[in-house]
Parts: sequence; C-alpha cells; structure tokens
Amino acid sequence: MDDAAGRDNGGEGEPRDEVFLEGLRFFAYHGVNPEEKAQGQRFTVDVALRTDLRAAGETDDLSRTVSYSAVYKRVKAVVEGLPRDLIEAVAEEIARVILAEFPRVREVTVAVRKPAAPIAGAMLDAAGVRIVRTRAGAPR
Repeated sequence: MDDAAGRDNGGEGEPRDEVFLEGLRFFAYHGVNPEEKAQGQRFTVDVALRTDLRAAGETDDLSRTVSYSAVYKRVKAVVEGLPRDLIEAVAEEIARVILAEFPRVREVTVAVRKPAAPIAGAMLDAAGVRIVRTRAGAPR
C-alpha cells in the first residue's frame, strides 16, 4: 500500500515522485532515410525524472528540486543537435545527459516520437521509442 508521500510501504521506501515534461516539440534531422536527413521533420519528446521532491515541497526552495527549465534546454540541445540515424540514439543521449548533469535524478524515462514517421500506408499518431535509465548505484 502507498503512503501519502508516494512511498510503497511494502518495498524500499523510495519515493516515486517525478518532475516531468510532456509533448516537447522540435524540428530536427534524425532518420535513416536520406529525405529525413535533408528535409527534417517534427519530433515530440517526453521526459520523466524520478527524484525525491519532499524537501522541495516542504521548503518551497528551487535548489531542492530539478529545474524543468534547465532540463528543457538540455533536451532541446540534444534533439536539435547532431543528426542521428535512430531515435533510439537520440533517447539514449537525452537520458545520458540528464543523469550526468542533474544529480538529484535517480531514474529517467525518455520517449521520442516521430509524428510523421515514414511508414508506407500507415495511419498513426506517431511511432517512437521509450527508454528507462537509472543512475548507477541508485536503488530500484
């Protein structure tokens, strides 16, 4: 059973708090097909950062949380940066940067979507990947 702070009383007692950004939209040049690299396309990114938010909530102190503004800037730099063949590589780089630069983050979930994925005959909202990475040594 979960307590009011979001801890699982039957487990490790680690909070399941998150700072998240959903639906970040970028234009970039990732893809295997030559036209994707030449013309570019839209990408949508979601990130969820697992961290303990109790101290921030109790003190109302920005230094006790993870700044979603700073996270946004880093995600933007990755997505709009070096073109990659695979969105898996984009997601992996986003996760690596967040874990390296935001020490309060214990775990990060990254979703990268192509709303206009080049799949012949397909009618879909998006194709994409979702990865979960945990800081080395962090409790799971």
